[in-house]
Amino acid sequence: MTSFTLNGRPVSADLPDDTPLLWVVRDHLDLTGTKFGCGMALCGACTMHLDGEPIRSCSTPLSAAAGKSLTTIEGIGEARIGAAVQAAWQKLDVVQCGYCQSGQIMSAVALLASNPKPSDADIDAAMSGNLCRCATYVRIRAAIHEAAQALA
Repeated sequence: MTSFTLNGRPVSADLPDDTPLLWVVRDHLDLTGTKFGCGMALCGACTMHLDGEPIRSCSTPLSAAAGKSLTTIEGIGEARIGAAVQAAWQKLDVVQCGYCQSGQIMSAVALLASNPKPSDADIDAAMSGNLCRCATYVRIRAAIHEAAQALA
């Protein structure tokens, strides 16, 4: 039995230690906002935060979460930065198909938590591990700047 905090609430999972967190959260804890993309930690669709740091949940085992705090897209809006990022996404109509956007938002929140005034180069570097098949990168960058301005 592995215990951790999920979006501010204590949870336990009685699953093998090597079960990817993505499947623990989606299939066993019924939070389906985080998406499966490539399954190889290359596309960023499955991004969650483990103790505040972005991780690829498709390749992070359940054992890594033991005693830690895991945040998913369902819980990110409860924090000031997460709410600002989500509001900017809506204001600038970032989403096209939307499949990658939970991972994009999670990475953007992590960026703004560590760098409240990112340059375009900072944004491009921080977001480089998140792929968008619809190519909304310009709108994503603009929304990150919008959220940073709202948080200033």
